[in-house]
Amino acid sequence: MSEEQTTPAQAEEAPAAPKPEGPAREFKPRAGTAPNDDRGASPFGKEGRPRPKRRRKVSFLTLNKIEKVDYKDVGLLKRFINEQGKILGARQTGNTAKQQRMISRAIRRAREMALMPFVSLEIAQPERGYRGEGRPPRRFDREPREPREPKAAPAPAAAPQGDAPAESAAE
Repeated sequence: MSEEQTTPAQAEEAPAAPKPEGPAREFKPRAGTAPNDDRGASPFGKEGRPRPKRRRKVSFLTLNKIEKVDYKDVGLLKRFINEQGKILGARQTGNTAKQQRMISRAIRRAREMALMPFVSLEIAQPERGYRGEGRPPRRFDREPREPREPKAAPAPAAAPQGDAPAESAAE
């Protein structure tokens, strides 16, 4: 055995290696930040003014003490979708995670049962100018166009000249 093995008794006798003084690793700032960037260090920021703390929105379900949401309660579910028919996020509605899961499940079930639309077509289509019903009437006050002269027909292509007729070449 070329490697030396130490017993626990020998390990106790061996002196411990000296620990390096100072920090173990050098501090490296994140990419895109200045070396003296102290964002988040103080709630007052650089100006010394306190930033107002945002109050968490309180859920409609919590305020009205609604424990369970039923997919048949379309009036309640419409509060939690936007104009296009998309389910609003918990940040906008103030729902807890449990409430958000309950509401999204109920909305999906109501859509399957055709109680709610998947997409609101009236609002989902963006305005594209004059198309469809909003098209202005045609202007018939213009003078009629002058008739165009017919274009001259192109001359027929010349037949290929060769020793043999075209039919015998195909055979």
